[in-house]
Amino acid sequence: MFLDTPINKISGIGLKFQQKLKKMGVKTAEDLVFHFPHRYEDFSNIQPISKVKINQTNCFAGKILEIKNTKTWKKKMILTEALIEDKTGAIKAIWFNQYYLTKFLKPGDFVCLAGKVLLGSMGLYLSSPVYEKISGFEFQSAELAHTGRLVPVYPETEGLSSKWLRWILWEFLKKFKTQIQDSLPEDVIKKNNFLPIQKAIWQIHFPDSVLQAEKARERFSFEQLFLIEIAVLKERLRMNQEKAPAIPLNVEIIKKFVGSLKFILTDAQRKCAWQIVKDLEKPTPCSRLLQGDVGSGKTLVAVIAALNVVKAGWQVAFMAPTEILTKQHFREVAKLLSSFKIRIALLTGKEDKIISQKLHCITKDGVIPDVLEISRAKLLEKAKKGEIDILIGTHSLIQDKVKFAKLGLCVIDEQHRFGVEQRSKLIQKSRGLKEKVLLPHFISVTATPIPRSLALTIYGNLDLSVLDEMPEGRKKIITKVVTPEQRNETYNFIRKRIEAGEQAFVICPRIETGNKEGKEEKVNLHTKIFGVEAIPAVKEISSWSEVKAVEEEYKKLSQEIFPELKVAMLHGRMKPAEKEKIMRDFKNKKIDILVSTSVVEVGIDIPSATVMIIEGAERFGLAQLYQFRGRIGRADLQSHCFLFSDSRSVKTRARLKALLEAKNGFELAQKDLEIRGPGSFSGVKQWGIPDLAMENLKNLVLVEQTRVAAKEILQKDPELKNFPLLRQKLEKFKEKIHLE
Repeated sequence: MFLDTPINKISGIGLKFQQKLKKMGVKTAEDLVFHFPHRYEDFSNIQPISKVKINQTNCFAGKILEIKNTKTWKKKMILTEALIEDKTGAIKAIWFNQYYLTKFLKPGDFVCLAGKVLLGSMGLYLSSPVYEKISGFEFQSAELAHTGRLVPVYPETEGLSSKWLRWILWEFLKKFKTQIQDSLPEDVIKKNNFLPIQKAIWQIHFPDSVLQAEKARERFSFEQLFLIEIAVLKERLRMNQEKAPAIPLNVEIIKKFVGSLKFILTDAQRKCAWQIVKDLEKPTPCSRLLQGDVGSGKTLVAVIAALNVVKAGWQVAFMAPTEILTKQHFREVAKLLSSFKIRIALLTGKEDKIISQKLHCITKDGVIPDVLEISRAKLLEKAKKGEIDILIGTHSLIQDKVKFAKLGLCVIDEQHRFGVEQRSKLIQKSRGLKEKVLLPHFISVTATPIPRSLALTIYGNLDLSVLDEMPEGRKKIITKVVTPEQRNETYNFIRKRIEAGEQAFVICPRIETGNKEGKEEKVNLHTKIFGVEAIPAVKEISSWSEVKAVEEEYKKLSQEIFPELKVAMLHGRMKPAEKEKIMRDFKNKKIDILVSTSVVEVGIDIPSATVMIIEGAERFGLAQLYQFRGRIGRADLQSHCFLFSDSRSVKTRARLKALLEAKNGFELAQKDLEIRGPGSFSGVKQWGIPDLAMENLKNLVLVEQTRVAAKEILQKDPELKNFPLLRQKLEKFKEKIHLE
């Protein structure tokens, strides 16, 4: 039971350190034990003083002959100097501004020290070494925690060092490691030849060798991914036990719809649509992730499913993260279904404008230009009575006042932009038939490139449908990295394209600066998922620095670079009506160049926009750059994307080169994962996934290995009744993570 002990009950941890530990998410003894090091310093080679090497890290044991504090006159710095000797010689150790050391280290003390040896005006000296006391020259290496071994370095916070963590963990584990019980099933441990839990926990903190450290990390990496897989698969099993409306496949209506299109479906669209409509026939909830590149036809596939559901007598809720995207979906869905007399409504608006907000509804005869305006109250009443077939909206769909008579399908676009609770609220909107509660089917639509290993892990409770084919006639977008020296040439190229009747986007990154009041800039509230600066579900927020960046770029382009052209700007702090007017003017070619923040990342379709400049391209994730680029190339015209970057770093060049070379979104996602790691790439920190699991999300072999093991356990024992420790560990684990 000691693992449940709160930090404030552990001896030796004062209030100051309790607060700092809690800041890092360490609230109990168990959290402390599983706060693993992220790397190690190799101080294992203890050398005689006579063999120290200049400009290298050395470790040696010796006796303090003298130690004193002195003050430098020039820099007014206090130096602590100690003379250390062993049987082969003597050397100075110097610490800077650590005058208190003379209280702990006295002449005659035996110490082991590790640090870099430098040569200066004072001769050879050990600079600011790590130290710890030892019993004498005949000490045992097992006594050492900070020197003379592989030394753990932990994730830290201000005022809480790795040395302090080593000190507390060294004492804590020595007393209590035997009480740590293994939650992994015995068969799994034997099959994978894992270290026993008590040995593994010691070896990951204080390893005897690199091999032992690797074996311990392998064991805990497996365990953390295994718990994720168990949680995901159990959720899948739970959903399979729920009931959903069995929607029969209406072949005739789908044939009619496909025949009404002015283009031919791609094979990928046919395949994905078939997978979904066959899922809808089942009496258990469909849970499917529809993934495809920008422009691959995801909305079209979702509309086929929605049409099939509506014609079976059920309603559809279609939720998107922004008003711009919702309105585009409204227009697109209405246009696609204009000959089917489907009642489609749009629900948007801020909560403080509910009373005055007007909403739009397609008339029964399907006419789109002359939409019927009705009050919000009237629209909600119609939805509740089942008189609206498809309701498209933002987060406003999850408000308590929004109710459905027979909700059969939820389609959520870019679902990672919504909180878990918001998504579940929408899914629970259906009250079903009186005699039983039916959950609606669920389709998540995303253009975000997802590597297979990440999809298997995070989205493992969803079936995956992939649109890996683009419609005919689309030309590959030519993408180039532009250095400062090449800017004028690029501007001239853009001028010629606009003179030919085309249009251009210019995307600005958020700049680091103070706000107008001189205060520190507020933390960007956007949720970072898959490298995307996501727009929050509750409010569209654009920091003042983003606005400032757009205003400065707009001024430069409109006054200095393209004074003869029509330049406009767009950012998240504009009122919805103002944003909508700008986008309408841009679409109607009243604007040549649109300077914008990441608000254009999704939901904007301008066929004549063929050029995109992305300023400060190195500041965006690859997936986000990929999404930006997808805003052009929407017709049969040749499009160009220019990545403006002043950075010369090797990592930046590698990332931007990956965007140039990747053949599709999946390949790009994998490269992004390899270059930046899942912590940066996927924002899994938002889900509370432990560091070891994060590091190994890109390890497809390990992901599949843990998935197989999880399936085997759950097939034998779905409720984990025979594995009480695993069940207990899983419940605690689920409290900390928030999987999609």
